Amino acid sequence: MDPITRLLAEPDTTVAVVGATDRLDAYGARIYRDLKSKGYRVMAVNPTRDTVDGDPAYPSLSALPEAPTIVNYVIPPPRTLRTLEEALRLGYTTAWVQPGAEDDDVVQFLEENGFDSLVGACIMVESRKTF
Repeated sequence: MDPITRLLAEPDTTVAVVGATDRLDAYGARIYRDLKSKGYRVMAVNPTRDTVDGDPAYPSLSALPEAPTIVNYVIPPPRTLRTLEEALRLGYTTAWVQPGAEDDDVVQFLEENGFDSLVGACIMVESRKTF
């Protein structure tokens, strides 16, 4: 089992979902609600929303009220790359990059900057194994 996947079994794990939304057809909505329904502490990061699923939404990682255990990226690769730069500045270097949020530049950035990362695996699927 991947070390990041193991974090899903820890009782104090928090997940920041970058790209969380109330658009129910979007994976950002599905992932946020799925993790929340499984009892994970989740924080929504979306600069265009005040709330997601009735919870506060934060415009950036730097606006979060606490450091997340895992930052889950559910946004297009260019935005993932920009947000990873912010995460690196903040020391949030445990990154779960959803399928579709990655490209070669994202993978290269993760490797060059020493992130603990999981790329291309779905957190909803992996969390079922530990839930």
